[in-house]
Amino acid sequence: MPPTFPVTSTTLDNGLRVVVSEDHAVPSVSLSLWVDVGSRHEQPGRTGLAHLFEHLMFEGSELVGEGEHMSTLMAHGGRANATTSFDRTAYVESVPSNALELALWLEADRQGHLLSALTQENLDVQRDVVVEEKHQRYDTAPYGTALAQVCELVLPEGHPYRHPTIGSMEDLAAASLQDTHDFYRAHYGPATSVLTLVGDVTPETGVALAERYLGHLEGETLPRPAPTPPLGPLPAPVRRELVEDVPSERLYLGFRLPAVTDPQFLACALALDALGALSVSRLHHRLLRREESVSGCSAVALGLRDGVSVGLLVLDVSDGVEPGAVEEQVGTVLREFAEDGPTAGELEASRADTERSWLEAMAGYDERAELLSRASLVFGDPQQVNQHLGEVMAVTAEQVRRAAARWVVPEAIGTLVYRRPEQV
Repeated sequence: MPPTFPVTSTTLDNGLRVVVSEDHAVPSVSLSLWVDVGSRHEQPGRTGLAHLFEHLMFEGSELVGEGEHMSTLMAHGGRANATTSFDRTAYVESVPSNALELALWLEADRQGHLLSALTQENLDVQRDVVVEEKHQRYDTAPYGTALAQVCELVLPEGHPYRHPTIGSMEDLAAASLQDTHDFYRAHYGPATSVLTLVGDVTPETGVALAERYLGHLEGETLPRPAPTPPLGPLPAPVRRELVEDVPSERLYLGFRLPAVTDPQFLACALALDALGALSVSRLHHRLLRREESVSGCSAVALGLRDGVSVGLLVLDVSDGVEPGAVEEQVGTVLREFAEDGPTAGELEASRADTERSWLEAMAGYDERAELLSRASLVFGDPQQVNQHLGEVMAVTAEQVRRAAARWVVPEAIGTLVYRRPEQV
């Protein structure tokens, strides 16, 4: 039986959900505050604001000067970071136990009192930072736009996941200071947030401190958008070729998958593991070792909550091999898998890898805090972290086969091909 981790959940009067996982192995506490706003919440013509706030939240608030949030934590042995995804913005901190109150005070100031420090100057500086980030991570990095391209291929026009998290630089350039203030008021507030504390703190102390420092916050946040209707598999295959100076020619094979909250998602994730994510997976065995038509192979199921997820198979084409030939080989493997399902060994390897990576993540304070915030925000129940492995182990080979036969087949692929100029 997998271990059960201690989890308590309390909702304050202002709507803030507070999750605590007590663990005194190390005298530190990891804090994760997830806000229910990501790029899918953005409006056409105003993309990029969710990610922009990931930067602006470190630039000072009512009682904290520019750059002082990070420097103050570091001076007390702590660290902090933030990330933005399609579904949420996450603010994470790790501090010695005796600095927890400081971290909560700092978090409360920016989560509830940012606007007095959000000036045109701060906006302009951080907008330039985002433009440079896009240049480095997307525009000039090999395969940097791959995920954005795949989402364009497999998702319909107007879908909230179709534009990249970093947004449009044209939209950001057009955003006014008032636009950013309006976005903050619409999305940042206790009712749209989950605060998770993991480590050297009791549930009673954690809730009392959250009440002391964040219980006064009020929000004018808008109701969360209605769910997007679920999407089925891609109705017909689509394909796009890009000619770029990349290290090797590469295939990104994208699939629509069920939303992460749909029970079928786990079966699809196990299918992708068995096909390409593990060293013993079928594509590794056939294409990498036997045929030597690819030099690398990976797979991932990107679990999203709003009606659809995205699955990816990524293959580096060996020198001298035509990408089209690799596509045909993959198609053969996918059809066989849809017909026969995973072998007992493939399914066991997928389960074992999922269990190892999950338990490894839950053992660390930082990652456990993130998984608990995710469980609260996406699944509506932080206890999902203690149920996850049982749900994985309950998926049968036949369920994996049926999921693959519907979602992971050549007839439902969005294919992105990176070609090198000298090969075209």
